Amino acid sequence: MQDIVIIIVSLLLSAFFSGMEIAYVSSNKIHIEIEKKQEGILAKVLTKLTKKPSKFIATMLVGNNIALVVYGIFMGDLIIDHLYPAFAGIESPPFDVILVQTIISTLVILITAEFLPKVFFQIYANSLLKIFAIPAYVFYMLFSFISSFIIWISDLVLKVFFKTDGDEVQLAFSKVELGDYISEQMEAANEEDDLDSEIQLFQNALEFAEVKAREVMIPRTEITAVEVEELPKGISKIFTETGYSKILVYKDTIDDIIGYVHSFDLFKKPGNIKAVMMPVEYVPETMLISDVLELLTKKRKSIAVVLDEYGGTSGIMTVEDIVEELFGEIEDEHDSVALTEEQVSSNEFKFSARLEVDYINEEYKLNLPEGENYETLGGLIVSNIGEIPSKNEVVVVEDYQFTILEVSNTKIDLVSLKILKAE
Repeated sequence: MQDIVIIIVSLLLSAFFSGMEIAYVSSNKIHIEIEKKQEGILAKVLTKLTKKPSKFIATMLVGNNIALVVYGIFMGDLIIDHLYPAFAGIESPPFDVILVQTIISTLVILITAEFLPKVFFQIYANSLLKIFAIPAYVFYMLFSFISSFIIWISDLVLKVFFKTDGDEVQLAFSKVELGDYISEQMEAANEEDDLDSEIQLFQNALEFAEVKAREVMIPRTEITAVEVEELPKGISKIFTETGYSKILVYKDTIDDIIGYVHSFDLFKKPGNIKAVMMPVEYVPETMLISDVLELLTKKRKSIAVVLDEYGGTSGIMTVEDIVEELFGEIEDEHDSVALTEEQVSSNEFKFSARLEVDYINEEYKLNLPEGENYETLGGLIVSNIGEIPSKNEVVVVEDYQFTILEVSNTKIDLVSLKILKAE
């Protein structure tokens, strides 16, 4: 009975050491650093445990090996006593007996003290690292001398034979860790509460590097532009009606935009548009907006024309459009585009087709399918049916039913969305 207790305790300790090792490796370092800044004994213990990461890992390995040695000794005797009592007490049992001992002992230790605890501790790394921090610190101090000696030996080998420094690599926070931590905070927020603006800003900043021009641009159907031969008087009228500060200029068709005119330059009373027209920058749809912002900053421009794969005008984007990806919508007194978004009931909505799918998913907790070929709700519908639907047509996409309320020859304007079954 005593042997069985020792075996069980050895297995539990081995599982503990294996789990804590993988928990530290898998844990979110930002989460741990924030916990260390709190008050209380847990913060102090975590600070000491993570001061030297390699020593903590070495301590867990030392503890695990000691537990495995103890387990192996007692487990071997237990197997012989129950399966091969005739060989009990013999120093050198036959090979087949040793083989059975090895197989059984290895299977038990792999399942109970290696695989299962490592999977469990990896999934709940942040929580379990905090829960078991204090017992881990007890073993950390208990095996401190042994782990320090092992690290000294390994550092010596690295310096002498590999000409590299030993335990001097400082762990840095990665973009993935920051993203995971922010995602946790966003998921933890209640649906009724407004998301902290700083957290949202961090989330936007992390996604900023992956956003392409086509996701931010104003589509060509919404571009206000004039022909290069337009008289300054006509342009002045358009400035007054739209409230815009810049208007694009094209030659022959909107696929050949050659520049833009600033409203301020009309005070110079030019004889024609060309006299005050300024050149624009051209960027492909697939260009990252971070690169577009860098380009516009270097060229001291505030507007770029986005081109499709055939060289035609796909849309336009301004520095303001790029900045809005970080800080959210920046509206002024001339931003008159009103996009409909109305929740009719718990499972029915009314949306402008120009609303972005990811915005709707985030704002209304839906799970509309997202794809690389479209950004907006209208794009989602057209992408699924392959054509522009007619008014009152019903389109079903996965668990969602769309009824087309308003549509033109070129685009969908307004849709009704109904959830067919509960999320």
